[in-house]
Formats: sequence, C-alpha cells, structure tokens
Amino acid sequence: MDGNDSEQLRETPLRAVHEALGARMVPFAGYLMPVQYPAGIIAEHNHTRQKAGLFDVSHMGQAWLKGPDHETTAKALETLVPADVVSLEPGRQRYSQLLNDDGGCVDDLMISRSAYPGMEGRLYLVVNAGRKDVDYAYLQERLPDGIAVEPLPQWALLALQGPLAEAVLATLLPRVAELDFMQGAPFEFEGAGIYVTRSGYTGEDGFEISVPEQKAEALWSALTADGDVMPIGLGARDSLRLEAGLSLYGHELDETVSPVEASLLWSIPKHRREQGGFPGAARIQREIAEGPARKIAGIKPEGRAPAREGTVIMADGEEVGVITSGGFGPTVGGPVALGFVPPALVKPGTKLDLMVRGKALPAEVVKLPFVQKSFKK
Repeated sequence: MDGNDSEQLRETPLRAVHEALGARMVPFAGYLMPVQYPAGIIAEHNHTRQKAGLFDVSHMGQAWLKGPDHETTAKALETLVPADVVSLEPGRQRYSQLLNDDGGCVDDLMISRSAYPGMEGRLYLVVNAGRKDVDYAYLQERLPDGIAVEPLPQWALLALQGPLAEAVLATLLPRVAELDFMQGAPFEFEGAGIYVTRSGYTGEDGFEISVPEQKAEALWSALTADGDVMPIGLGARDSLRLEAGLSLYGHELDETVSPVEASLLWSIPKHRREQGGFPGAARIQREIAEGPARKIAGIKPEGRAPAREGTVIMADGEEVGVITSGGFGPTVGGPVALGFVPPALVKPGTKLDLMVRGKALPAEVVKLPFVQKSFKK
C-alpha cells in the first residue's frame, strides 16, 4: 500500500491517544500507526532496553481456531505448520510458520492453547498485520470441516517490553509475575476479561496484552501513568527486533523463504522434521540433509554508515546475497544488518563487502543476536 489515500487506512483504537502524544503517524500494513513520538527513536529504543516501553500492536491479527477438542484442532493446524501443536498445555504458546506447498512461509505466527476455563480446546493465533487477510483465507480454505477461524477485530493488543515490564504490570495484575516465557493466562482489568502472554518482539522480557478495544485506552493510560513506561513507535520496534536478530515478515521471511533458510529450524521439533505431514516438508527435509542454498546471517558493517534493505552483498568481488534488514543499532552503538548469503559464508568472522551508494564498504559476519536476549526462563 502506498498510503497516498489516508481514507483507506485502518486505525487502531488508540489513534487519538498517539496523536495527542505528538506521535508521527505513518501508513503501515494498511493502518495509520505511530512511527515515533517526540523523544525520538533512539531515546525510545534505549528506554525499552533499560526500563519499559509500551507499544500499540493492535494492527496485528488475533483469531481463535475453534474445533470440537484440543487434539482435533491441533492436528488440523499441524497439517499447515511444522510446530508441535498437539503437546501444547493450556496457556502455553509456540512460535511457528504457516507454510505453502513449496515450503515457503505464508506467514509466521504465535500459537497458544487457550487457558480460559472450558475453552482449552481452542487455539489463539497472533499473525502479522499485513498478512492476516491472506492467513485467514488460507486457513479456512485448507482446514477440514468442523474447524473454524474466528478473527477477533474487536480486540486490541498492547506490548509492554523491557527489564521493568514485570514490575510495572504487576502493580495492576499481580499474578503476571507467575507467568513463564511463552506462557499466557486470563486476567481482569476494570471488570473486563483480558489475556496476557509473556512474550514479545524486542529481545527483552515483557508481555503482550489482548484487551477489548473499549478498554484499550484505559489500559494504556494506567500503564503510562508509571514513570518507568514510555510510549514506543514502530521505528524503535524495528531497531529493537533487529538487534535481537528476530526475523520480520516481508524482509527475512516471504513465500519463497523456508524456515531452514531463515535459521528457524529450532522451531521445528525433531519428530516433525522426520515425520513431515506439513506443506513443503520434502523441501525442508532436503535442506536439513543437504543444506539450503542460502541462509540468513548477522552482518556488522564497519564504520557508521548503515546498509539498508536491498544492499548488495559481495565476497571476493562476487555478488553473493542481499541485505534484508539494516539500520543503526543504538545498543550496539553502530550499524547492524541481516542478509541472505550462501551457507559457507555464515561463519562468524567472514569478511564481506556491502555496496552502499556505489562504494564497497567492509563488513563482517557476526553471531546472532547482536544484543543478548533477556527473556525470563
């Protein structure tokens, strides 16, 4: 979407709040979203690493996958994703990918088994904003009769991230301190049911909070009333996830990229790798056995000039790949990037050249993540 016609853009329930805070609003994935607030991207990034940042991620797609019981629903979803969904306990969450018949990623998503009493047979899905219409159609078309996708557009989603996230949220919801990483549970806020998972997209400890849209503004206000919380826009969200080495759909992932190429093999358990039973299993098994044609690498350019998406990667005078995401890493104190290269060049210490404005700038492959993750284990 080019965003020229703002009338076509969808809004989150917090648009007026962002504008009142002086946010710069931009089109993103069909929504009008805050890219930064007056403090600026670097200040927002650093605050999230040091204290707690609050993100409006209500543009993401939330949906129930409903079936007669957990095993039936989970087995149906396992025909489309390579994760182990059947073994999920109530409240537990897993990361996976919706795959096409060639083993490429239709999307990446979070899958949770509901912890609501009496609703343990449902799966709660969170998918990317720009792919949710594609995802819902894909799921509905391929899932068997008796399994239904129920989008939840009336629910907002907030993310509270950073080392002080638990302390802040526990003042409103004391039991969140009991949640482990990738675990969720129902809570109550101002008389309304909400759902909280200990997860996020920054590399920091934190929570994602699904809340009825009519309560989103009250929850945002209650959280930002704490002096340790700063509103954070899409700009810092991107630099935070890039430093954490986290893939972003449309950059490191698309319908041509397999989970093996994207270094996501950790998300596919051994028995699923061996048994298959999901789209593109033959390609993924072949890439595991023989190695993929390309693989994602962490790349650190020398100097201060960032290498942006689309920058050509050279090695020994030959074009070997392309940068998929790149920018300044405030915590790293310099430019960082992700890009696809042949597997032989993924080893840390490998020297590369990046073609920036017609000049070859030296760079080096480094071990991911650029900044150590701080998830609560």
